[in-house]
Formats: sequence, structure tokens, C-alpha cells
Amino acid sequence: MQTTQHRSHRPRTAPRSRADEVYEQLKRDIAEFDLVPGDRFTENEICERLDVSRTPVRQALIRLQQEGYVEVLFRSGWRVLPFDFEQFEQLYDLRMVLETTAAQRICADDRRVDRELVDKLNAIWLVAAADRETDAAQVAQWDEEFHCSLVAAAGNAEMARVHRDVTDRIRIIRRLDFTKQARIDTTYEEHAKILKAIARKRGDQAAMLLRAHIETSQAEVRKITLHQVHLARQGAGGK
Repeated sequence: MQTTQHRSHRPRTAPRSRADEVYEQLKRDIAEFDLVPGDRFTENEICERLDVSRTPVRQALIRLQQEGYVEVLFRSGWRVLPFDFEQFEQLYDLRMVLETTAAQRICADDRRVDRELVDKLNAIWLVAAADRETDAAQVAQWDEEFHCSLVAAAGNAEMARVHRDVTDRIRIIRRLDFTKQARIDTTYEEHAKILKAIARKRGDQAAMLLRAHIETSQAEVRKITLHQVHLARQGAGGK
């Protein structure tokens, strides 16, 4: 009599390479202002700091170069690229289109809507003022998840994928929007209004509130100067 063997069909996660680890660390360094626009460095410096060989460092830097984070300098190492504010403006415009569309789809009660994601957002943002998080780094992370979850909840995987890519590309400058307590309070209040409009299935109102919310953040980005970036770098250790 034959016995049936039960095999696990869970997808295997590809192991992360050393180059992947270096790439993620350098990208984190840029996002957290350990490396700021204009900073110069050599491959050897990265090798020594991360205790890795030159090959994964070179592979990681080439990947970051393709994504527009760094550039190679002839015979003098690498440099973190200055902010391209025109590109950030365009990315914010794209983000606005994706998020307002997602809010309207959620309110239309589309069968593909992930209500569990919306419920999780309510649990974080619809809280009493005394229960609000005050740590800027945590709020920045939750804010990013708020917007990504809204798009994901609309049920269109391709929209969510594009939005994630936009989010990844604006993260470095978006974090500067949470250096003041007033911006944290405003974020809680505006997110709450958006979620309440969605709960009432008022798609146009939710989209209007989202548009205003993103435009406020976009306006803050326009005020950012390289001096502020350097100040943020100095205070990064306290976030």
C-alpha cells in the first residue's frame, strides 16, 4: 500500500546576498541622513565600515546609481546626489492621483476592498489626543503605512505596487516633514478626518481631504533647504 507524502508548497524566500545587505544599509544611511546630499565617499571606506569585500559594495552602489541616489565621480569615488526637487514634485503629483483614486474606490464598496486594512488604520489614527504617539520616527513610519495601506485596501495590486515605488523614492525627503511636533498633531487630525469620510462612504470628501493633506506635505517639502538637511543629520541620532 502506497503512502502519500505531504509536502509543503510554501514559496521559498530567496536568500539575501551580501550585495543586498550593503544596498539596504546604504539606502538606510541616506534615508536617515547618515549620508546626505553632496557627501563623498570611496568604495574602500564602505568596505571598511561594513566589513565586506569590494564586490558586493560595487554591486550595491551600481544599483543605487541606477535608482538615482548616488553618482560615480571620475577617479574620486562616489557622491550622494543632490535632491531633484522637480522630480519630487512629480512624484507627489503621482502619489495624489493614486491615493485619491484609491479612496474613492474604497468608498464605492468595491468587492475587492480589504476592510481589514482600513480597520487597522482606524485603530492607529482614531485615538484620543492623550493616546497619540509622540516619537517622530514612529509617526513617520505609521504615516507611510497609512498611505500605502489605503492604496492597498482598494484592491488593485498594480496601483499598490506603483504607489510603493513612489513611496520608496520620496522617503528620504518626506521624513523631514516630521521634525516638528505641530506636524505630528496635524497628521493625526487629518488622517482621522480622511478615515471618518471613508467610514461614511463619502468618496469625494475623502479624496478632497487626501488631496489637501498631500498638498500640505508637498508645500513643506518646497521649504526644505540643504541647510535643513544638515540640521536633520545632526539630530538624526535623537529620533
